[in-house]
Amino acid sequence: MSSRSVSLTSTFLLLAAGGAAACDNDDDYQDAGFYCADANGTVVDEDYCDDDNNNGGSGLGALPFFIWYSSAYRPGYPVGYTLPAGGNKFAYNDRAARQSFGLPATGKIGNGTVKTSVVGKGGAARGSSKSSGG
Repeated sequence: MSSRSVSLTSTFLLLAAGGAAACDNDDDYQDAGFYCADANGTVVDEDYCDDDNNNGGSGLGALPFFIWYSSAYRPGYPVGYTLPAGGNKFAYNDRAARQSFGLPATGKIGNGTVKTSVVGKGGAARGSSKSSGG
């Protein structure tokens, strides 16, 4: 009887370990919020990141604009709000980066847009992403 008990316990432990490993993979795919912001992470009008209107990058002098994203960003941050630290960014007109997150390759992206299952898709691995300085 003790060998059967040991066998069942071993099987249970293996199943539990497999379940824990499966839970670790959930972090690879989370929702992310997207905002149009300046280089410092201050939210600007989303029209500045609309490359179809040729406004981005030149609307306020020579300031460049970026699309910032993070799983910590939530909808509703107003223009002028500094995004929470820890986000990443890419150039508003980087078509490949936009598409890697399931965003339109060109045009306006509404501030506070949330896309599901984007973290871990490779967009953050691009050289154009950067952590926020706060």
